[in-house]
Amino acid sequence: MAGQRALADGNELPLCPKAGTGAKAVRAGLGPHGLAVTDMILAYTDTVLSGDRECLTGWQVEVNHSIKQTGLSFNTDAVLAVPTKTSEVRLFELDNGTMSRARLAKEVWEYERYAGHRAWEGARGTNGSTYPFWQRHRYIRSERFPLLYVVLAGKEEQLLDNRRQALTADVKGITVAAWVNTMPRLQRGEPWYEIGVDDPDRRRRRYPEPAGR
Repeated sequence: MAGQRALADGNELPLCPKAGTGAKAVRAGLGPHGLAVTDMILAYTDTVLSGDRECLTGWQVEVNHSIKQTGLSFNTDAVLAVPTKTSEVRLFELDNGTMSRARLAKEVWEYERYAGHRAWEGARGTNGSTYPFWQRHRYIRSERFPLLYVVLAGKEEQLLDNRRQALTADVKGITVAAWVNTMPRLQRGEPWYEIGVDDPDRRRRRYPEPAGR
């Protein structure tokens, strides 16, 4: 899509293999997940962005976030470009009811690890300084780490509510702004549940500073 190409040209959302979409993904059994991601994007734009559709300038699926120095690497199910004064995108994770409670929580915590990583810069032998890795190498137009939205689907609504409550407990104290909702609630336009608050200072204390050269 044109918006996707424009973002890629701006070095904001680099193009990457779409592991959850396309014919190969369907043969690999990822078709239902890809369809669910599409349903999630449509539900979000229909309910949350219904009065301001022009603010959505593009999106990508299966966007890789990685930090070579630490070995951290994970894929975000969908990244929607919704530029605001403080952030250029919104991040989306979809749980289709197939992963364990521990794995789901681990995926959410990976966003804090990514947001908390700082890189060091400066001439050899100097004190130098550090900066948030994500702000220099990924979302260069964002003042704050992008909002993370987690959508729960694939099960009966009561089970999804139980899963939502469990996830809330499992990520308590996380220092990135995170919200969770179930697919039925999202499709009905019902409010999201806040499960994390962006706290750069506490995040910086939680993760060690990189060593200088």
